[in-house]
Amino acid sequence: MRVGGAKLGTILNQLLEKAQPGVSLLDIEAHADELIRKSGGTASFRTVEGYKWATCLCVNDVVVHGIPTKYVLKEGDVLTIDVGLLYEGFHTDTAWTKVVSAKGGPASGWKSDEKEEFLRVGEDAMWQGIAQAKAGNRVGHISQAVQKIVEGAGYGIVKTLVGHGVGRELHEEPQIPGFVKVPIAVTPLLVPGMTIAVEVIYARGRGAVVYVNDDGWSIATRDGSLSAVFEHSILITDGEPQVLTHSINSASTLSLSKG
Repeated sequence: MRVGGAKLGTILNQLLEKAQPGVSLLDIEAHADELIRKSGGTASFRTVEGYKWATCLCVNDVVVHGIPTKYVLKEGDVLTIDVGLLYEGFHTDTAWTKVVSAKGGPASGWKSDEKEEFLRVGEDAMWQGIAQAKAGNRVGHISQAVQKIVEGAGYGIVKTLVGHGVGRELHEEPQIPGFVKVPIAVTPLLVPGMTIAVEVIYARGRGAVVYVNDDGWSIATRDGSLSAVFEHSILITDGEPQVLTHSINSASTLSLSKG
């Protein structure tokens, strides 16, 4: 999973670089297929019954499971790229959200500044959640950290969608909610060797969601507000958590000062 996760982190970075104004979602999907093939793995998402694509690509109010289409990205779009890799029998899963802008420069305008702040909060919430992923803590400690950051900034957690265990299957127990729904003391205990996907799924609005069309997959915010997702697959150890889905050129052990 360390090897596959590093490959996947690199793939995600390359897909994020590909996501520029004028590029279609199908272009990004095709690039993902090529990169996954070259990695020696296969697309995790195609192991989900009925799902035909290597990526989930979600634009603006689409929260998760956005299927690749002919849609052409525009300056200022908010794009989430979610991708998984099955490598030598084990899955890793990662997602990131960016404001689409011309290569080499930031997105322009005050609205883009607001969007960047919205994304900064979600990334911070992910890192703070990961920092709680220590042996002896419980899932609820991760949930509490994520909820505090996101709701403290005035945004809404999408409570119908959660992080999850990951390994031999893409989605395993335990569920990793981004909010505290039961007393922390009764949530699953974190032990060395567990591999989980910490996933911050949130919106600028209230966080309620709906199916937006008849494709059977795409889920969007009910109020049309922007949404974002930040996700890393991690390993619980006797010490600090290890982030499995950093790119090959990144450190694999989380610095707890991050975020």
